Amino acid sequence: MRILITNDDGINAPGLATLTAIARDVAGQDGEVWTVAPAFEQSGVGHCISYAHPSLITEFGPKRFAMEGAPADCVLAALYDVMKDTPPDLILSGVNRGNNAADNTLYSGTIGAIMEAALQGVPGIALSQFFGPGNRDLDDPFEAAAVHGAATVRAIWEKGIWTQDDYRVFYNVNFPPVSARDVKGHKVASQGFRRDTKFGMTPVTAPNGRRFLWVTGGPQDVPTGAGTDVTANLDGYTSITPMRADLTAHDLLSDLETRLS
Repeated sequence: MRILITNDDGINAPGLATLTAIARDVAGQDGEVWTVAPAFEQSGVGHCISYAHPSLITEFGPKRFAMEGAPADCVLAALYDVMKDTPPDLILSGVNRGNNAADNTLYSGTIGAIMEAALQGVPGIALSQFFGPGNRDLDDPFEAAAVHGAATVRAIWEKGIWTQDDYRVFYNVNFPPVSARDVKGHKVASQGFRRDTKFGMTPVTAPNGRRFLWVTGGPQDVPTGAGTDVTANLDGYTSITPMRADLTAHDLLSDLETRLS
């Protein structure tokens, strides 16, 4: 089995080391693990690609490359350059430092990489580690992902639904903010929504008098309703969410057609 890994936290991020171990476990002794990851942190870039300028790519070691680009760029670089003669069977992205559940998913470069994988027809799974009081101060805050990651990926790979339609299914996995021993299992969950938590802007004046704006977030420990990802995570479960890149509001098509006729 040949696995490509990437992330949005950058090639030196500790979560990528965790993902490397997970991928090696899943690939097995005779498998291969390739890395094409951003040279620098790309958190919050979503599914962007560097369409207007070229991106430098550097080989860091055997099957290990860093690229000055977004996570989706890294997937494209792997498929059309680095691994063009030996394409991956599976693409993994993460393990992100912090959750990519609920509306966070829409901003995530971790998700963006796997969305690109699906658009390119390659199975993909995004992996993120929820942070909170139960794991933030552990020697390894990625412990839940490190211990349970390989089994979770293997279960999705072997038993998951991998569609062949135009907008193929990909998977979003969030490990709960607890120690590995306190993980209760996994739940298939829908994407939630934090109704009272939104991104915003906070102005800051620099010593030289210039004005800057910082993007700010809100509390992450807000449940998002029964059957959704954040609620599962806060209850100690790993959430597994099947997703597609199709943004059409299918439930409105018929009614809208009637209204506009």
